[in-house]
Amino acid sequence: MIRPEFNFRKVMLGIVDAFIIALCGVVTNFMLEAFDFQTGFESVVETPYVVVSIIINVIVCLVALWICGAYNKAWRFFNIRDYLDCIVAMFFGVAVSTLILSLRYNTFNYVLPYTLISGAMSIMGIVMFRLIFKNAFIKISDSERMNQGERTLIVGAGNAGRIILKDIFAAQNDSGNPSKNLFPIGFVDDERTLRNTMVDTVRVLGTTYDIPEICASENISLIIFAIPSCSEEDRTRILDLCSKTECKIKIIPYFSQLLFDGDEGKPQLLNQVKDIKIEDLLGRKPITFDKASVKELVNNKVCMVTGGGGSIGSELVRQIANYSPKQIIIVDIYENNAYDIQQELILEHGNKLNLATVIASVRDYDKMEQIFKEYKPELVWHAAAHKHVPLMETVPCEAVKNNIFGTYNVATLAQKYGVKKFVMISTDKAVNPTNVMGATKRCCEMIMQYMGQNTTGTEFVTTRFGNVLGSNGSVVPLFRRQIESGKPITVTHPDIIRYFMTIPEAVSLVLQAAGMAKGGEIFVLDMGKPVKITTLAENLCRMYGKVPYKDVEIKFTGLRPGEKLFEELLMDEEGLKQTANEKIFIGNQIDIDKETLLAKLQNLRKCAEDNDDDRAVELLADIVPTFDHKLNK
Repeated sequence: MIRPEFNFRKVMLGIVDAFIIALCGVVTNFMLEAFDFQTGFESVVETPYVVVSIIINVIVCLVALWICGAYNKAWRFFNIRDYLDCIVAMFFGVAVSTLILSLRYNTFNYVLPYTLISGAMSIMGIVMFRLIFKNAFIKISDSERMNQGERTLIVGAGNAGRIILKDIFAAQNDSGNPSKNLFPIGFVDDERTLRNTMVDTVRVLGTTYDIPEICASENISLIIFAIPSCSEEDRTRILDLCSKTECKIKIIPYFSQLLFDGDEGKPQLLNQVKDIKIEDLLGRKPITFDKASVKELVNNKVCMVTGGGGSIGSELVRQIANYSPKQIIIVDIYENNAYDIQQELILEHGNKLNLATVIASVRDYDKMEQIFKEYKPELVWHAAAHKHVPLMETVPCEAVKNNIFGTYNVATLAQKYGVKKFVMISTDKAVNPTNVMGATKRCCEMIMQYMGQNTTGTEFVTTRFGNVLGSNGSVVPLFRRQIESGKPITVTHPDIIRYFMTIPEAVSLVLQAAGMAKGGEIFVLDMGKPVKITTLAENLCRMYGKVPYKDVEIKFTGLRPGEKLFEELLMDEEGLKQTANEKIFIGNQIDIDKETLLAKLQNLRKCAEDNDDDRAVELLADIVPTFDHKLNK
């Protein structure tokens, strides 16, 4: 048997309403006696009549209030419509009690003035009580919470902001809710007509341009960005203003990413609020891709990912696993990373995913051939590579062995064993490279184009993009470690800029490119505006609630070997062609002379095997004409 839940608030409000109605009845009776009102029926003004009248009036009016929903809403959420509902309920209750009393005592002479006067006074009393309680008592209780909770500024007084406010107030009544200690101080909104207006009990304090001043004057500790449909430009501007404060910043997702309640179709926003991430400051929405084409490509196929334990490779494996492949083969030289992604996939998919994890190096041709022969992959994503720019400057031959000839091994075997598509992951550092790593990746791109021009079955394709936030070797994890350990942030140059994208975006590009590939293309992602690394470091400091150059020192250490101030996504001779996806472009193919390339690669292989680093750099420059290594000298 389910017992009805006792609601102390509703009971107390009902008791107060009953007391108000009863008190108004007593006062009305005294008023009528004081004015010597003549009823013509002396008996009806006696005490029993007064008591019965009050009891009937109280019962009928409370029932009417309950039917109209006067007890279903928290006091602080009462608005004009709720007060009108109370008035209508009381009118209905007074009318019914008048009818009952007139039939009981067979007279209107006393009943009508009594119920009219007491009813009017009761209506005023009930409405005034709610107004006073909301605007006085709640302010007192709120002031106590204000001293204990986080003083919160909500950016956006639209529907999302109002829902957030209601969620916050609802959380305050839930002792188990982690958001119960949030205290909303005000809104900011760029709709100037909203300035100084009230949203429930919270005032619109100004526009988004006033955020730094409002946060300082109101001692704000938390900002919630609540404009899911904001334009990219405004989003970046507002978040940049927020990051200039010392406040923690939380943000609700883009509207397209919100989760909605299945029954009512309403978003539950407060539990979707997340900490702002550095990718929220990229100045563009996350890139979306055609999942249907990827599913068509991957479904029931044997898929192999080299470097499958790395940051890009592991995300590739995660996303591929969602498209029902026949089998996934993870190939990686580093067993710890391979084991981690293997266990993650087993935990997520169990026995539904046919997964093989192989520890091997792409530099070992015989071992890789054994893998191709055993598993017969139909699709290959080649993510295995040395990517660290300064480290590769010290060991050029290792970069050549792993990046160039590891790629050549896997690509040759893919053609030999009839792989349908082969996708290599490249970098913007391959464009007009000034470092060994970039030059080796450009050489890999040339190998892909050579293979694409000289194959009869396999479609070879390259995907090229900029820095990936959170990937192994990315600058952001380094900055985080430096801030968390209390050490200065090290930036190589105050003017250095980079293109950035998220790991899921990078992997989505790789998968989409595989579906679009015809062979030999270099796919390039429109990554928006490049980001200044100094600004990135400053914003990251502010996201930790620290003031750059004051709480956290930022040191400029000078450009490292192989590093340049800005990266490019295209070489001059490549140009661009639009694809079906407005964010993906194809670089025009450049003819590769087969005999010349193979001869130069043979010389480079022998040099790398001899570990002659200086000679390897010279031969690499001969293969890649745009390689300008002297810039590092």
